[in-house]
Amino acid sequence: MKAQIVNIGMNHETAPVELRECIAADPESTRRVLGALRDLSCVREGLFLSTCNRIEVLFTSDKVAEAKKEILKLMSGLGGTRIETLAGCFYSLEGLDAVRHIFRVASSLDSMVVGEPQILGQIKEAYQRATQQKTSGVIVNRLMHRAFHVAKRVRTETGICASAVSISYAAVELAKKIFRSLEEKQVLLIGAGEMAELAARHLVNNGISSMIVANRTFERAVVVAGRFHAKPVSFDEIGRELFEVDIVICSTASPEHVITFEQVKKSLRKRRSRPLFFIDIAVPRDVEPRVNNLANVYVYDIDDLKGVIALNVEQRKREAIRAERIVQEEVLKFGQWLNTLSVVPTIVALQEKADAIIQAELKKSNSLLEHLNARQKEAVEVLARSIAEKVLNDPILFLKGRAERAAADTYLDVARRLFNLDRNHGVKYGPESDDQ
Repeated sequence: MKAQIVNIGMNHETAPVELRECIAADPESTRRVLGALRDLSCVREGLFLSTCNRIEVLFTSDKVAEAKKEILKLMSGLGGTRIETLAGCFYSLEGLDAVRHIFRVASSLDSMVVGEPQILGQIKEAYQRATQQKTSGVIVNRLMHRAFHVAKRVRTETGICASAVSISYAAVELAKKIFRSLEEKQVLLIGAGEMAELAARHLVNNGISSMIVANRTFERAVVVAGRFHAKPVSFDEIGRELFEVDIVICSTASPEHVITFEQVKKSLRKRRSRPLFFIDIAVPRDVEPRVNNLANVYVYDIDDLKGVIALNVEQRKREAIRAERIVQEEVLKFGQWLNTLSVVPTIVALQEKADAIIQAELKKSNSLLEHLNARQKEAVEVLARSIAEKVLNDPILFLKGRAERAAADTYLDVARRLFNLDRNHGVKYGPESDDQ
């Protein structure tokens, strides 16, 4: 029985966060799972993916039922949770359904936010760890490289990743639209919470020249600034920083305005008509609304961004239809490749037998070839190999072309009998009796 591709997992739709985090909480979980997969006799290859929104084990096995039980037991031990509790939250996919699933995950079609870019990087990291731990093999290697290819096609052939659908991401996308490029721009980030950190990550990824982080608690500003090679400042220094920066992103929990009309008006005298953009993603708002009335000052608040996001969500849904077509096309191609695996051993056996015959005949003819020099002997061997390859070419093409047919096993059996491939007592050729 050939190995089956299987995916067992849970995600944001099938399991609550408190259950997912039980398994993902241990920083050593990946190493432990891969080590266990390597030791399980019922698992041939495996990969473990653990993110904030999903826990998945992708593996191949020719004893699927046994492997599933072992992996559920492994997940139960990892999370300190009863198997009965986990079983209802896990989904299980096999064959091309498992292939389709990993292609959709890599393409961010199965994410909480469709089109978010982080998941592909997380899958690549999971695959890298699997290769380092030597748990991947021919099938998983091929599958993951095709998943990366599918994700690239979806990203380049559709607009599913083009539109921002999170507040922090939308804020940075808006800044890019305002300036076309952020590479020479200076940014002041006010606030050091989760949304501010996400915005900072997007800003750094888009190549800003410098970033300043201000927070009411200076120690927190230092921590966040350190993560992004930025400059930390106190709230008292915000007014001075407004003289130089191009973009201000505000994301605090302050009940009062952090940026006031008078503060910005004062800064304009030293800016010499250079435009200043405020992107206020705080609720309540950090920027006093009157600031938008000042010349060369532009303020966008969270409602402006939400309107953009609502339109973008609908756009992504339309693009997702095109992306699903790409996924299905690639699943069919992968299925064709999987089917060819069944003929590989027979093709290899054919080639090995031909090579053994060539070596045996050359050895037998050694006395006849003694008078030839090294170059002439090499020419004789090349000729022999060329003849063998041409003789085998049609049978090999025939087997490959019938790999997907229902009668493929019959063709393989006939080929192995015709070429006597299942003898294990050395090279034998010539007349044989029918019952051998």
